[in-house]
Amino acid sequence: MRIIILGAGRVGESVAESLASEQNDITVIDPDPERLRDLEERLDLRGVPGNGIQPSVLRRAGAEDADLFIACASLDETNLVACKVAHDVFGIATTIARLRSPEFEEGKELLGKAGFAVDHVICPEESVMHYIHQLIDYPEALQVLEFSQGRAHLIAVRAAVGSKLVNRTIGEFRELFPNALMRVVAIYRQDAELPVEAGTRVLPGDEVFVLADKDKIRLVLGAIHNFDQPVRRVMIAGGGRVGLRLARSLAGQCQVKIIESNRKRCDYLAAELPSDMLVLEGDAADEELLTQEAVGEMDLYIALTSDDEDNILSSMLAKRLGARRVIALINRRVYAEMMQGSTIDIALSPAQTVIGELLAHVRRGDVAAVHSLRRGAAEAIEGIARGDARTSRLVGWRIEQIALPPGARFGAIVRGTDRNCEVLMPHHDLVIEDGDHVILFIPNKQLLRAVEKLFQVSATFF
Repeated sequence: MRIIILGAGRVGESVAESLASEQNDITVIDPDPERLRDLEERLDLRGVPGNGIQPSVLRRAGAEDADLFIACASLDETNLVACKVAHDVFGIATTIARLRSPEFEEGKELLGKAGFAVDHVICPEESVMHYIHQLIDYPEALQVLEFSQGRAHLIAVRAAVGSKLVNRTIGEFRELFPNALMRVVAIYRQDAELPVEAGTRVLPGDEVFVLADKDKIRLVLGAIHNFDQPVRRVMIAGGGRVGLRLARSLAGQCQVKIIESNRKRCDYLAAELPSDMLVLEGDAADEELLTQEAVGEMDLYIALTSDDEDNILSSMLAKRLGARRVIALINRRVYAEMMQGSTIDIALSPAQTVIGELLAHVRRGDVAAVHSLRRGAAEAIEGIARGDARTSRLVGWRIEQIALPPGARFGAIVRGTDRNCEVLMPHHDLVIEDGDHVILFIPNKQLLRAVEKLFQVSATFF
């Protein structure tokens, strides 16, 4: 696929890195030539310096032949105008814009073809907030991903000492919990993937990926990790866009304290947030301040400043002072990989939270949702099975008859309408029907093309 990305900032760089690794033809536009040269040296892509709203620059970037345009510049205005030019002047079929303002909602007339011609909206700040909310709702989880509009959940959990799963095989676990309809789709031990077989034994510290019906998740999580206390007390370091959004969304749900170093920003936060939320001016890496504000009594400490080093330092300090769980927002991928699973419980990358939203528009076939896993190394994909036994590789065939690429495996099948759907576990004799939402786990991106073909309807595939 020929893809143009406007903006080589943190989000644009992460998007380019993810898409370039899949053998797409990527061109990145940015006013900074040095930044582009750095990307060209590290990734298989082409950089075009210039202003992305100018038709001449878009033409040099190959807009006349592009399939997808992704506007990730820092300003909403730039992204809106660039999408309009990309669509109206060059006829690019699909445009995606990063928009921070809540005024611009996907599907509204203003963003339609007669307006700014934006097909899809991404907002990293909103995605991060939603991601953190999921981790608050399921405090045992390392990662919570939704499929079929929230009907099925894929959750990553670290197996805890004393839980019912530890030192047992997957087969024994299924016998212990016959009513917990779930599917173990992957197990990782120190970054090495283990075979998902009935005889595989789970040890403390293993990272287990489980797919289950939303209504069964609590039961499954309790067996793997032991139930944690619900999150009631939250401390947020950083009152920027993400911090403010998160604090607003937690009103009435949790006791919230915010630490912000800028005095003017503190005044603004105090005016915008409910009066029962405490806004503190200070340095989140100040041990004395954290101690005075009882960080050790916090169920969750979240570092959301714009500085990776500050987030890492303050999170590690909060953990040492007794915070039950800590999350650090880390933009640089190398830092996130180093910190994940260390003293910091969860290293959160804002760019990675939106990658799945973008990948759903890049994947071939009828794809409903995509989630990037293991820092982009693996993927979970939800596709819609179409056709019949003659035109489809899925519809009309039993699970045992379907040839998946080596390593790929079924997670769940969601069948039925939105109001009356059912999450089915992929037993060997289950027959896939037209319209089923099929969720697959893909441990290696090299398998993507073969998986995509499963969701493509043809005249015949024999």
